[in-house]
Amino acid sequence: MKARVIWLVALVLLGVVASGCIGGGTTQTTSAKVQLTGDFTKDAVAVGKVLEKNGINEVKFSAWGSGDPNSVMRVYGIVEAARRINRIWEQNGIKVKIVITDTHYVASFQDAYKEYLSKQQLGQAGDFFVNSYAFLPTLADEGYILDITDYAKAYKKVIDDFYPSLIEASKFKGRLYGLPQDTEARPLYIRKDVAAKIGFNLNGLDEKVKKGEFTWSDVYYWAKKAKENGVEWGLIHRKGSAHPDLIQFIFAFGGKLYDEKTGKLVVDVPAVYKWLYVEWKFARDGLLPKDIMSWDWAKQIHPTIVEGKTLFDIGGTWYWTEWQTKQYYHGRGLKPEEVRDWFYYTLFPAGEKGDKPVTLSQPFVWMINSRAGEQNPKYDELKDIYHELAFLMLIKASDPDINAIHSVISAHLPVRKAAAELIKDEKWLNNLKNLNLDLSPEVKDNIRDIVKATVNPINAQFLANVSYMLEYTHLAPAHPKYPALADIFKEAVDKVLRGEMTPEQAVDYIIQKVKSDPELAKNVEISGEIPKGWKFPQG
Repeated sequence: MKARVIWLVALVLLGVVASGCIGGGTTQTTSAKVQLTGDFTKDAVAVGKVLEKNGINEVKFSAWGSGDPNSVMRVYGIVEAARRINRIWEQNGIKVKIVITDTHYVASFQDAYKEYLSKQQLGQAGDFFVNSYAFLPTLADEGYILDITDYAKAYKKVIDDFYPSLIEASKFKGRLYGLPQDTEARPLYIRKDVAAKIGFNLNGLDEKVKKGEFTWSDVYYWAKKAKENGVEWGLIHRKGSAHPDLIQFIFAFGGKLYDEKTGKLVVDVPAVYKWLYVEWKFARDGLLPKDIMSWDWAKQIHPTIVEGKTLFDIGGTWYWTEWQTKQYYHGRGLKPEEVRDWFYYTLFPAGEKGDKPVTLSQPFVWMINSRAGEQNPKYDELKDIYHELAFLMLIKASDPDINAIHSVISAHLPVRKAAAELIKDEKWLNNLKNLNLDLSPEVKDNIRDIVKATVNPINAQFLANVSYMLEYTHLAPAHPKYPALADIFKEAVDKVLRGEMTPEQAVDYIIQKVKSDPELAKNVEISGEIPKGWKFPQG
């Protein structure tokens, strides 16, 4: 009996200690985590109160992004999210403020990824990182980004407004590691004036491409015709990496890059060979620059396209507004009317008869550094609350108007259905054109010139016109080893373009590079053989 009394007393004392009321005091320890409810204002206030009670009056975060010059909302969306949360706190008497200390934005998303990898372990990488979903599996696998699955459960209504395929692209092994920021399609652009010069009738061509009636043999035929009529090039495509634009050839020739059954990447030899043969043939016949993989974007690639020195270009939807805001055309940007009048666009054509046209989307995803908030006070104690705040900032940065602004000024497709509706609203478009929107002065200052050059009914109509392409879209594999395989493809393309290897030799090069890397050898399967007697172009 005595022992039982002692045990009960002990339990009572433990309860008193846990509640912070020992000795009759009333001080209560502050929980360093709140239960998210899905009510954004309520959740933001709860997080703010925990920070305030712990003596935090300023929270510092940094935002890292990359891409074309018009996609700066990839970082300024975070800046705007911070302002909107600060306003909620101010309205509720919470004396805490979020400050974005660094908006780091670079052109190359591959370079941004490499920089993030090198700086993350040192605690110097951005708290928010927006980049291709293709890098997400590696970052998640290494533990470099935050698993937001449990946070997102409270925000199911927001998550369900994203297009489902884009949410799937933001996952790794069934867990959510980010929120979609944008997506796009990759059209084949055709210069209307050059086509007219060589008798190339574009009427109804988009439907012929859809039906697989216009293939890459037809592209070759007209590219050659353009060259014979004094046009400098028949075709221009991206420089640098073979990902993601050029791997469309694999899909266009009926190939695949990933085996769902085995979970392995695939080198589909017949499709890869046909891709490399097309590149080789175009370059050997002088229709495509043999050194295109090292061309400069601003000085060579875009000026060649906008000045009408090529018939075809493999590009992206974002080119549409980039051509308007960058001075690629004899020292100036194009007018919306010029882009509309000069450029026709279709899906990426089928490789050959019997194949299907494609496009490729590379969703960009907002991710949170697994060490987000580390530079702030009491990080070890408040780590969970800093991470919850970072998640709420992603939710707020995904507000429909922020996504719609990015979509219109960068010619990327919206990732939320609510944003897609906004883009169709003429009144909203007009308010955006006049910057008559609820945005921070910093955001307005950084998008003012882009808005002035891009917000136009012609551009909104373009986005509406290309949205059907997402029905034909493919995604590159969300596999940690895919970037390494894409780099090998890039090397092979460069070698066949320059004439250093035949397509057969380049296929063997790819296979040997894969086999010589233990990690790739384990994660990549080689499928099929080089097709005998295959010819390009086909009659």
